[in-house]
Amino acid sequence: MTCAWHLPTGLIAAAVALDAVAGDPAWLPHPVRLIGKAIELGESASWSGDPRRDLCSGALMAVAIAAGAAAAVWIAIAAASILTPVAGAALGVVLAWTTIALRGLDAAAAAVQSALRVEDLSAARAAMPALVGRDPQSLDRGAIIRATVESVAENSCDGVVAPLFYLFVGGPAAALAYKAVNTLDSMVGYTDSRYLYFGRWAARMDDFANLIPARLSAGCIIAAAAVMRLRARDALRVCRADARRHPSPNAGFPEAAMAGALGIQLGGAAVYGGEVEVRPLLGAPGREAEATDIAAARRVLWAASLIALGVMAGARLILRTL
Repeated sequence: MTCAWHLPTGLIAAAVALDAVAGDPAWLPHPVRLIGKAIELGESASWSGDPRRDLCSGALMAVAIAAGAAAAVWIAIAAASILTPVAGAALGVVLAWTTIALRGLDAAAAAVQSALRVEDLSAARAAMPALVGRDPQSLDRGAIIRATVESVAENSCDGVVAPLFYLFVGGPAAALAYKAVNTLDSMVGYTDSRYLYFGRWAARMDDFANLIPARLSAGCIIAAAAVMRLRARDALRVCRADARRHPSPNAGFPEAAMAGALGIQLGGAAVYGGEVEVRPLLGAPGREAEATDIAAARRVLWAASLIALGVMAGARLILRTL
């Protein structure tokens, strides 16, 4: 079986190790950048401003880019495998590596944490765009901390657990197709006047793709809280009580679990593109979030990621024995 559609567990672990050590090096051509360029070209060629036409053209673009990403991975690995199976496996590991963003997410949160440690709010705000889409200039110290913790929690799914899930389910081809869907959502999956119809399929595809991974992410955060002797019971309680209050069908699960694990409250008002968006509060009111909560969220991220890898590897082993 080609490594495009089935990557052995050891090679998936190798991809995770590469990300943990090297992150996203600037010299490595990243497939997501190519996907982003394809989306820009597709939008410029097919967006019209007519609702019905844009709904159809946006759907076609979203499906074509996701399918194209999977096909490109299959072709590349098949071509490498013609030279030698080792080359195909090596390329599969490299492509799998590009789908995981554990170290990059941790580093982005660490940059905010470091700035807050020396009370440099300007530097903290300057580091925020690597994590969140909201306007950083509107954030005070507490809001910066909450936004960072929210991003670590939400992106534990998008950047780690979901890619791992699709690597185990369908190899690098499925994982890159997921990254294509995720990138589509981040670029066109909005509800403003331009993307309400054109980006609707991209947003719905992303919602569907994250249904299982988001809930798995929440479970891994709860398990990590138990291992780290944090508030595992509160994480479970808040997740069950508040996760579905989030406007996203998926993001609320890891965010609520993280809020409960740390004993803080997330959500509330945020500014996006000059407009205030008020989101439901996740977690019980209590102490104010501190910079140490970013450090705690980062530790939970690493623990939850390792737990997710172990759970999926175990599930694959069990399924093979059935």
